[in-house]
Amino acid sequence: MTDIEPTKHCLKARRLGIETLNEAHVYVCHDSPVSRAEGFAAHNRVLISLNGKSTVATLYPLLGEMLGPDEIGLSEWAWTHLGASEGAAIEIVHAPPVESLSYVRSKVYGHDLNAHAFDAILGDITKGEYSNIHLASFITACAARPLKIEEIRALTDSMVKVGDRLKWQVTPVADKHSIGGLPGNRTTPIVVSIVAACGITMPKTSSRAITSPAGTADMMETLAPVALDVAAMKRVVEQEGGCIVWGGAVRLSPTDDILIRVERVLDLDAEGQLVASILSKKIAAGSTHLVLDMPVGPTAKVRSHEAAETLSQTLLQVADHFGLRTKIIVSDGLQPVGRGIGPALEARDVLAVLQNRPDAPSDLRNHSLMLAGSLLELTGAAADKQGMALAHRTLESGRAWAKFQRICEAQGGMRTPPVAPYRKNIVASETGVVDRIDNRRLSMVAKLAGAPEDKAAGLEIHVRVGERVIEDQPLYTIHAQSTGELEYALEFAERTAGIIGIERS
Repeated sequence: MTDIEPTKHCLKARRLGIETLNEAHVYVCHDSPVSRAEGFAAHNRVLISLNGKSTVATLYPLLGEMLGPDEIGLSEWAWTHLGASEGAAIEIVHAPPVESLSYVRSKVYGHDLNAHAFDAILGDITKGEYSNIHLASFITACAARPLKIEEIRALTDSMVKVGDRLKWQVTPVADKHSIGGLPGNRTTPIVVSIVAACGITMPKTSSRAITSPAGTADMMETLAPVALDVAAMKRVVEQEGGCIVWGGAVRLSPTDDILIRVERVLDLDAEGQLVASILSKKIAAGSTHLVLDMPVGPTAKVRSHEAAETLSQTLLQVADHFGLRTKIIVSDGLQPVGRGIGPALEARDVLAVLQNRPDAPSDLRNHSLMLAGSLLELTGAAADKQGMALAHRTLESGRAWAKFQRICEAQGGMRTPPVAPYRKNIVASETGVVDRIDNRRLSMVAKLAGAPEDKAAGLEIHVRVGERVIEDQPLYTIHAQSTGELEYALEFAERTAGIIGIERS
């Protein structure tokens, strides 16, 4: 018995100008003869093709007269991916079943996944065969049914294999990463500048924000281009010894960025996927030595020292499996690091530190020096317990600032961070001592103000834990690109008690 080939129908392409990020969507008239013949319904997965290019898309019927019965509307991603033109004949058929979804269902029911299962799932995700609903199911299953160490290793390996992998002619190749959950804490550009100025190769790939108001790539984009391809990244590293680029542009562990989009919406960052996300990028980038910053605090991502110990052991076991020499530094996660929260505001803090300005936030400066010093020791560029002193000399001498400027120029030219036109202070309701800062709610204020999409949006914090404040003293300033977003953030800040807690005196 032979398989029956599906009937291929063609519809005329229409560009509707609908932005759907990295997912293909198509739209057809609800009473189209093709829809009736094929039984297409909302959320069906269909295979669309044009001139040898194809992709799986989610279909939506349209009421009214926006589309004719012989037309198909394409989202921007689908239009660009297929290289479509107005009126082009788009073939449309039901998408074949996604076999790897059986493994996702298996995980939902509590079964372990092996390397073959992860290879199949990650391969299909990379090919665009998973809808956002499928992605959400996979992410949620791995969060609700925590991955075992063998599964995390397999997931990490699969994430590396589906993308590019960089190889360097030098060793060591340094890297650093922050576990996250702490607003500000934008140490990467400072660390890269110091380490590269000391002669250690550091090709830093960074992510955009998942659940925070800014990722390193979001912040760095206000200072220089970050969407470099592999050839451009290698050129910058060969020229300057380091770079700070967006990992998604160089296809290092590309499924990570696909999953991050959905994790951001779900506000989920499960431990197994967190470990695979971090280490797959480092392994794919060709790193040999890694320092991990793990802030711990009641409103940070890692909330207790017990949780930090468990996560550290998992990270070290997986890193060791791949031959990645790793050091984990547990740091204070009680409050933000630096003053700015949001891409441009964090960039200004970074510039102040690199330029050795007297108004530079001392906590960001000291934390960056500590991480850079640890990496210099780990790579052998400094003797044991001498790394921070070397990092301090490199920063204070201006060598780190000079290196950062050259990296920015090599990546496409240095930029000036934008400034938000609308600002509003949140003030102390009473006199007392600041005894706590809720990192998560503070981040929410910054996101409601528009960060990270609006690069100038966010907030600037004016107080630290332990400081005395008086009634009506500004605690932080909200920055926004529009009055609507400013009011949205203000409304949340004013009705949410205890974002910055004050003990009355």
